[in-house]
Amino acid sequence: MAVALDQPVADFQAQATSGQTVSLAELKGRQVVVYFYPKDSTPGCTTEGQGFRDQHDAFAAANTVVFGVSRDGIKSHENFKAKQGFPFELISDKDEALCQLFDVIKLKKLYGKEYLGVDRSTFLIDKHGVLRQEWRGVKVPGHVDAVLAAAQALNKA
Repeated sequence: MAVALDQPVADFQAQATSGQTVSLAELKGRQVVVYFYPKDSTPGCTTEGQGFRDQHDAFAAANTVVFGVSRDGIKSHENFKAKQGFPFELISDKDEALCQLFDVIKLKKLYGKEYLGVDRSTFLIDKHGVLRQEWRGVKVPGHVDAVLAAAQALNKA
């Protein structure tokens, strides 16, 4: 079953960079931002990741941990993370379990061809594991600031 606003998000475990296994249950007490992006080292995904990198301290101050998710493998993620100096972990979702949980696989078109791809999306989960906000079909400019403002407001609530 896909996630729904104001409902608890099912616990998940996923492989991430730095040899970590991310478990939503283990993050209780902290807010969680999960942002889905199509592909490592592509222009829009790099810009989006840099935005989260540049605001990392502000997210941490708002008791919020950030994770990037794509279908790329761990090796690709490690290279992307190192090259961009990301202070947060990237989750590899090769089997699309998280993509399905958050319902981010959409029919897309590129040069007239249709394919199933990741719809750039971000989710804000509160410290109790409840989905409080979602952004789908994200346009990168200004997006990180909007997510940060929502995380800060939720942290004060």
